[in-house]
Amino acid sequence: MSWQPEVDEIERRRALAARMGGAEGVARQHAQGKLAVRERIDAFADPGSFRQFLGLMGRGVYEDGQLADFTPRAAVDGFCTLDGRKVIVTGGDFTVRGGSGGSGGAMGMEPPANRRALEWRVPYVRLLDAAGGSVRTFEEAGRTYLPDGNAGAATDVLLLRAVPVVSAVMGSVAGLPAVNACLSHFNLMVKDTSQLFPGGPPVVKAALGYDVTKEELGGYQMHTRVSGVIDNLANTEAEAFAMVRRFLSYLPSNVWEMAPRAEPQDPPDRREESLLSVVPRDRRRGYDGHRVINAVVDRDSFFEIAPAYGRARITGLARMNGYPVGVMANNLAFGGATDVAAGEKVIRLLQLCDTFHLPLISFADEPGFMVGLESEKRGIERAGARLVIATCDTRMPWATVVVGQLYGVAGQCQHRPTGMFRRYAWPSARWGSMHIEGGASAAYRREIESAPDPEAKRVEIEARLNALASPFLTAEETGQDIIDPRETRPLLCEFVEEAQTILRSQLGPCPNPYTP
Repeated sequence: MSWQPEVDEIERRRALAARMGGAEGVARQHAQGKLAVRERIDAFADPGSFRQFLGLMGRGVYEDGQLADFTPRAAVDGFCTLDGRKVIVTGGDFTVRGGSGGSGGAMGMEPPANRRALEWRVPYVRLLDAAGGSVRTFEEAGRTYLPDGNAGAATDVLLLRAVPVVSAVMGSVAGLPAVNACLSHFNLMVKDTSQLFPGGPPVVKAALGYDVTKEELGGYQMHTRVSGVIDNLANTEAEAFAMVRRFLSYLPSNVWEMAPRAEPQDPPDRREESLLSVVPRDRRRGYDGHRVINAVVDRDSFFEIAPAYGRARITGLARMNGYPVGVMANNLAFGGATDVAAGEKVIRLLQLCDTFHLPLISFADEPGFMVGLESEKRGIERAGARLVIATCDTRMPWATVVVGQLYGVAGQCQHRPTGMFRRYAWPSARWGSMHIEGGASAAYRREIESAPDPEAKRVEIEARLNALASPFLTAEETGQDIIDPRETRPLLCEFVEEAQTILRSQLGPCPNPYTP
């Protein structure tokens, strides 16, 4: 006697689950310009690679002891491959109770997706489209409950120290899923169809008494430009999936492995002529730091992170002779001075590189920490202290190229006194505790004010000090290497190659845990 009836029952239950929240719910997703969760996974994963788990979990309706209907849980989880590499993906299903978790779970429950990612040591990707908790669950459970979600969040914290974690905000996301958006190494949202908040407009109305739209409250303008909660913006869901794939391509599957090297497509000894003139001689003129980055790293390899936030700093990932590296640069097109937002970006990049054993390349043209009333209101001193701590805590190989200014404590954060660290400077570099202009007015105030012509005295003092600002004078005393800017790529490719031995010795969890 065969077990075919039971096998048929498995297939029937899988078919019922595949309906998600039903045709009407799927149609609502499409009307809002969004894919349903299973369509997303099909578009995201390598063809035919998705293998679901927890697929039979949900709520059945029984008549005469037989299953009459079935509502699946509001998430679809499983293994898949991206460009041949295994990952775990979890997708919120907004067609089932708005993606809210609902009640459920029992003794003997199979491990959830995040626990499997931790134990399998594979990257973890969240496709978030969920409203978090719902008061509907009170009726289902017949009681309210104490918030104790950290039993699951503890695993999410451990994940950040072990495997790459990406959160893609694919719809309106609230409650715990909104926090999960930030419990990641990289996150993004989709323009006009994604919003993020702890509580949506009805909750705001009840708590604070005013009306606000979802887009005003938690749309891309808010989170990619103002709050900095979201790193990148995709114009479409397809672009979002491509961004996730590209970000993961620079990282190892876990902290016990080396990052994958791509086949080099750009000669390591390439000398870029444009670097001779990229820094203006007139220091009042700005320039786009992207020009420096793109001239040095492997062609077309730079992937920028958080491009619309903290724009005085550029951060991202790239390749040097095929090896993945972290990259940062001051952006003089936006003043270059490190403010609180730019400092937050830098700290996250430092932690990302240290966690996943990537060398860091920095192109420094640092005027110093941002000054002024607004900077003080945001707590620039505390932000600066955090950046100093993050800098000193790092272990990964780090090379800084001083292309222009390097002043004050912010400039100090372009240097690390321990580990494999290398610094080069271009002839255009200038440095010190602060700018001579402005600094002279403070240090020589009495001399200037008592002079018959204070303005002439100030100019005279500044000229005297500027005569001492040549980087060659520093090199005579300290041995600092001053290089032809065209040598930058060959020297950095050599540095990154030599860094691989150090990186292999650092495999495993970083002693300084990643914090978003």
